Amino acid sequence: MNQRIQERVAALREEMKKAGVDYYMVPTADFHNSEYVDRYFKMREYLSGFTGSNGTLVVCEEEAGLWTDGRYFIQAEKELAGTGIRLFRMLDEGVPTIQEYLKQNMKEGQTLGFDGRVVDTALGRRLEKALAGKNIRFAYDRDLGDAGWTDRPALPCHPVTVLDEAICGKTAGEKLADVRQKMKEAGADAFLLSKLDDLMWLLNIRGADVECNPVALSYAYLTKDDCFLFIQEGEVTQELKDHASKYGVTLLPYGQVVSFLKERKEKETVLFDVANTSYALSCALQEKGETVEGKNPTELMKAIKNEVELSHMEEVYRKDSAAVCKFIYWLKKNVGKRKITEVTAAQYLDGLRSQIDGYLDLSFPTISGYQENAAMMHYEAEPETCKELRPEGMLLVDSGGQYVGGTTDVTRTIVLGPVSDEIKEHFTAVAVGMLALTNARFLYGCTGRNLDILARQPMWNRNIDYKCGTGHGVGYILNVHEGPQGIRWRFTEGQSEAVIEAGMDVTNEPGIYIEGSHGIRTENVMVARNGVRNGDGQFMYFDTLTWAPIDLDAIDPAYMEPREIAWLNDYHAKVYEKIAPLLDEEERAWLKEATRPLPLS
Repeated sequence: MNQRIQERVAALREEMKKAGVDYYMVPTADFHNSEYVDRYFKMREYLSGFTGSNGTLVVCEEEAGLWTDGRYFIQAEKELAGTGIRLFRMLDEGVPTIQEYLKQNMKEGQTLGFDGRVVDTALGRRLEKALAGKNIRFAYDRDLGDAGWTDRPALPCHPVTVLDEAICGKTAGEKLADVRQKMKEAGADAFLLSKLDDLMWLLNIRGADVECNPVALSYAYLTKDDCFLFIQEGEVTQELKDHASKYGVTLLPYGQVVSFLKERKEKETVLFDVANTSYALSCALQEKGETVEGKNPTELMKAIKNEVELSHMEEVYRKDSAAVCKFIYWLKKNVGKRKITEVTAAQYLDGLRSQIDGYLDLSFPTISGYQENAAMMHYEAEPETCKELRPEGMLLVDSGGQYVGGTTDVTRTIVLGPVSDEIKEHFTAVAVGMLALTNARFLYGCTGRNLDILARQPMWNRNIDYKCGTGHGVGYILNVHEGPQGIRWRFTEGQSEAVIEAGMDVTNEPGIYIEGSHGIRTENVMVARNGVRNGDGQFMYFDTLTWAPIDLDAIDPAYMEPREIAWLNDYHAKVYEKIAPLLDEEERAWLKEATRPLPLS
């Protein structure tokens, strides 16, 4: 494989020479800046061999480098070995950003190339700023890797479905009216929407063009009176035609969006989001006329779940949590008695989810990491190389489902047998951090930056950190990662920092990852709620959606304060109350023991 990667990079360099390109950049993105992408868009993976969901490859004549974040350092080190591609560990001390690297290395008058359809405008602007003064030319009109990828998959295309609007809380017409009001407030006559999950939410439709993400490749152009939806012909069903007609949506071919923008004769000021609109599209817009740059109004509207959505989510999470409980019981009962691997364990859990009413798909491929494999945050077990589980150590399982009525995301680290005192200390610290954030009380106006320390403090007290955020939003029958809300202590350039609003859901997932030894993560999903309002302001708190036990076999109360033990006991009492009715007699007896209260002193 490493030889093939070297050959692919060499072929790319040949294309660069033909095109007069000195440096070529390949991000992980589709035409819509999606976090997860279809196989057609995995050019960076094809060229580098790195399979993580986030990374950017930069190639020049002398070297090739790949930038990725802390979730993937261990994985990237392994996958890049022998390829000749240098790993740049993002945010580590002394490691340049891509912009800094290009500024340091590109010579006066050279050319930077990239496919402008898969680079968002915000990144394009940062590159322009970093390289200003060096007379650098941008060549963004070609995908130079395409020539060498002879067996590239076809562009994904699947029929679109229309949601029953009774489970949406608002009709597409009501949402369109809300967005038009936001356009008016922004001083815009039109709005170009490229972000796929926002677009699905706006029109109450769903697709299947990205694995585990129910979205369809599409664009929308909204004016005061019209809405144009650009979508592949193979995705258009009669149901979609009827739905579009009902709400005044005109269906146009997906590939015509650029020509539509260039040929449109109406004089309009167009709103677009630089973080979620491709560099190529924004250039076309700005050549045409006036623009207003701002966040997609749909993003915040989508993030604040209405009461109809929340009621369905509560029921979906209860059933999903019951599946997780059944899985933990099965695993503990059978490990060491029958052959179970990381892969077959994940398959068993996936099978339990598939039996739940309204199940559609997984919300992401299940992560199942045993022992030291769990130290890789986004480890992906393969049948040929995965570990067999034994009655010792721990298995970390991060998983979720897509259902009619919600999208779930939950992680539990499960004790399979004896673990060290160090692991117990680490496991307890993670549980305490998760419970501290669960029980937060905070004033309206706080962002995730204000709250992150509650979850992270037990790790920092031990001079340990986890190289990722503590929490992210979760979609409603949509992407498992959703903004603008997030919980993290550091927001770097390009990341959004949003006030936590009532109705926003967010994950709570601190962890400890010790390379070569073990990984621990405990993750629940919570919903922000308004609490007491008084002269000091609007106080807020979190409601929990996820109900699965935290493994008491790795909890050491010696590392807990009495109030922290009380938090754990209270959570476990609610787990039993909510989940026991969904289990059989044996499972219920196990859950009773798994949620037993710990003594407070």
